[in-house]
Order: sequence, then structure tokens, then C-alpha cells
Amino acid sequence: MQILTFLGFTVLVAIISYYKTRGTEESSSDGYFLGGRSLTAGVIAGSLLLTNLSTEQIIGLNGSAYQSGLSVMAWETLAAIAMVVTALFLLPRYLKGGLTTVPGFLAKRFDITTNTLTSILFLTGYVVVLLPVILYSGSLAISGMFDVPELLGVTHTQSIWICVWGIGIIGSVYAVFGGLKAVAISDSINAVGLLAGGILIPIFGLMLIGDGNLFDGLSILTAENPDKFKSLGAPTDPVPFHTIFTGMMLVNLFYWGTNQQIIQRALGAKNLKEGQKGLLLASFIKILGPLIVVLPGIIAYYIFQGNLESADSAYPMLVRKVLPSAWLGFFAAVLFGAILSSFNSVLNSSVTLFGIDVYKQHINKDAEEKIVVKYGKIFGVCLAIASMFIAPLIANFGSLFAYLQEINGIYSIPILSIIVVGYLTKRVPAIAAKIGLVSGCLLYILSQFILQPYFIDKALENSKASGITDEATLALTEAQAYPHFLDVMAILFILNIVIMLIIGKIKPREEPFVQEYTQQVDITPWKYVKQAGFAICGIVIGVYIYFA
Repeated sequence: MQILTFLGFTVLVAIISYYKTRGTEESSSDGYFLGGRSLTAGVIAGSLLLTNLSTEQIIGLNGSAYQSGLSVMAWETLAAIAMVVTALFLLPRYLKGGLTTVPGFLAKRFDITTNTLTSILFLTGYVVVLLPVILYSGSLAISGMFDVPELLGVTHTQSIWICVWGIGIIGSVYAVFGGLKAVAISDSINAVGLLAGGILIPIFGLMLIGDGNLFDGLSILTAENPDKFKSLGAPTDPVPFHTIFTGMMLVNLFYWGTNQQIIQRALGAKNLKEGQKGLLLASFIKILGPLIVVLPGIIAYYIFQGNLESADSAYPMLVRKVLPSAWLGFFAAVLFGAILSSFNSVLNSSVTLFGIDVYKQHINKDAEEKIVVKYGKIFGVCLAIASMFIAPLIANFGSLFAYLQEINGIYSIPILSIIVVGYLTKRVPAIAAKIGLVSGCLLYILSQFILQPYFIDKALENSKASGITDEATLALTEAQAYPHFLDVMAILFILNIVIMLIIGKIKPREEPFVQEYTQQVDITPWKYVKQAGFAICGIVIGVYIYFA
């Protein structure tokens, strides 16, 4: 029954997506890469949420909440403010320039080399880190929920390989052969299912704690674990409070405002009004995100008394404990949709970046749009196959969510800094952007993978030599031995911008940059965009004050 429910919902989504995209012209760049610039607010919001929300997010953040409590909600709530900034500042400029890719702006503002370097950084991050992690974490969830090893009579490792290739092949069909519109439509349907299914898990969990009464369960949970409901993170937490004013905001702004896999949905908007409404609708729903990706982790801590071997197993164990068996097939299908969404969204963005910024620019400059789309699809198939081979090999990475956030810093901050300088200045030259990209990547690698391990090992060695063995004291020593990676991001962001401004002062470009209006879509802003944006920011601040 569970498998039939799973297959039924999954097939229904595929049929609806096919029906809704039959008339889309996909032989052109805009038709294939941006859904014909026809996406409306609801589709954009749903696709944004599903692209973001996948197993590495649901399992990883709930695992962090299981360990550290409510303070990790910063990844969710501050995203709402980043989306407001994107709607007000970045999206009008993107649509005015008729962009298909974010690096496409850098080609106009700086030069083709800057554009290509940025696209290569995106693609490297996607294929080496993001796609394999999405596939692996998704396979863990599906394999665990359906007990694939017992179902098929295979080992755990073999079940992971089977799930990885199953997810990868289905996701590739959506992304490579359906284009952005097929991805966005399927995302929107799955978004409804994930929000409904995701909210059921904490509801059933609280009812279990309260012997059938939801509010009694919440009262018991907050009364017995008050330390888990503090929004201000301690120095040893994954998100110390001070970091929300340093790198946390920058990471969110990069992710929601400049990351191709995310912003491509808004670039496909039929006009600026729909794009802004879609971003703001998604940002409002994002404030409610902790109910799905944080609260279940705290509930799991109470139910299992903090005795689970792995924090990342908290969410799957809670689902197995509280969800009625009749719902399991539906929830697995929705979770499968979330996994597919993240995978095919990243893959579709990779195809876009390669087709527009690499193939068209450097391999065949005279290629017709049909040829660009064709070779983009071929690249997408190769990328998908490569990620499916890599994914099962990353089983020993530890906490996937924390690993993802730290590794992404290699390229996120340099790219964000050159985009900010590109839009806010008119005479900073191309050489400054190239130096900013290279220096930003190298300095971050030096900081996080050479200096940080050295200083932490030295501090722990000195503490143990002094006779300190208490785990809490050692954890505090480790936290204080070197700046948090979010602080490092903020420092390097400022340093990058200063370097570029100095170069711009010494050797400015001859003519000031002026952005042209391509008239691809109507860029009249939504008349309530500022009021809605301020209201969302006010709600976020209120949430923090309430739980402080």
C-alpha cells in the first residue's frame, strides 16, 4: 500500500507537469532555460521553496536542532530578509538587463573572462559538492523509509547505489528534457505536498508527547527543554548569535540573490511584478520553515532523550515513530519530490550556465539557439552521470549540512562581492573582478583548510596539556581558537570589496558602466513591494525578540 501511494503521487506530478508544459517552446534559450519567461508568482514561490528544501536541509537542520535547539533557525528566518533584498534591489536590475544567467551580467559589466570564471566556479561547486550530496542524502532517506535493503534483498551500500541512480535518472529527465518550466511546475505541486506533509510530523510528535493533545505536548516540550527554545546561539552552537550580523546574512544573500540554481526561477518571471510577488510570498512562507526543519529535531530530542547515535538520524527516526503507516507512502513521495527538485534544479542551472556562458561564448560563438540547447542537454546528461557515480562515495563526510555550508564559502563570497561591486560602482575595471574572484577563493581555502585546523589543534593540545578534559570546556576552547567560518566570510567579503575599490581608484575603466534596458519583460514594480518587504522584516525581528 505504501509503495502504491508513493508511485501514485509521483506519477500524478509527472503527468500534470507534462500537461502544463506541452505548449512551451523549448528550442530557444528563453523557452528552455527560463520557461519562456512565463512564470507567475505562485509557481516561482513554490519552485523557490522546493529547490531550497530537500533532504540535506530537512535532515541536516533537524539534526542541528536536535543538538543545539532553536538557534539554527537563522538559516531559515534570515533567508526571508535576503529574499526581500533580492526583490527590492537585485531582481529589478536582473530583469532590466534581460539576463538568462547571473554571470551574464558580469560579462556586460566586466568582461567575458570574468563571466567564464564565475560560471566555472558555479559548475565546479555543483558537480563536486552539491549534486552528489543531494543524491546521497536523498538516497539515505528513501532507503531508510522503505527499508530498501530488506525489500530488495541487497546490502545497505547496494541500496544507496540503487536509490542514487533512480533519483538521478528521473531528475535528469525533468531537468534535461523538460527545461525550467517542467522543473518549476513539478516543484510547485510538490511544495504543497511537502508543506502539508512536513507540518504533520511535528503535529503528530507533539500529540505523542501530550497523549493526544497538541497544546499539552507543546507545553511539556517547552517546559522540560527551555534551553532548546532560545533564538540566541551560544559560542559553541553551530550558529553563534553574533554571526547573524556577519557572514550569515551574506550567505543568505548569495544563496537567494545570486545563486543561479535559485534565482533562475525569478529570472523566468513574466514581469517584475510577478517576480517580486513570488519572492515575497516565498519569503513569508520561509519564516514558517522552522516548523518543518527545526521543531521536529527538538521533538526528537525529547522523545529519544538525546540518546540517538547520530544527530542526522533524528528526523528519519521521528518520522518512523510518529507517522501513521497509511501516510508513509504519501510522505515518502513528497520527500522524493523535494529530493528531485533540488537535484533537477541544480542540474537545469548547470545546463544553463554551460550552454550560455561556456558553449556559446567559447566553443561555438555562431551557434543557433537550437544548437546551444542541444549541447546544453548533452552536458547535463554527462553531469548527471558523473554526480551519480560520485554520490555513493561520500558516505563518510559526517554532517552533510555543515559541510555544505562551509565548502560553499569557497566560491559564494567572492561571487557575491564582485556582483555587489558591479552594481554599486561604475568604473571598477574587469581586472579588479578577476583578482577579487581568485584572491577570495584562495584566501578562504587558506583560512579554513590550513590555518583553522592548525590553530584549533594547537589550542586543544595546550588545554589537554594543562589537564583540562571536560568536554564542554574543550568545545569552548575549540570555538574560541579560531573565528567562526561565517565571521571569516564577512572579513573576506569586506577585504575583497576594499581590494576591488582600490584597484578601481588606481586604474578605473575608461567609460562608466551603464546598464541597458533590453525590454524582455515589463519592469514596473509591484506597488506594495516595499510595504510587504518591511512587514516581513518586522516579523523576523519579532520572532527573534520573542524567543530571545
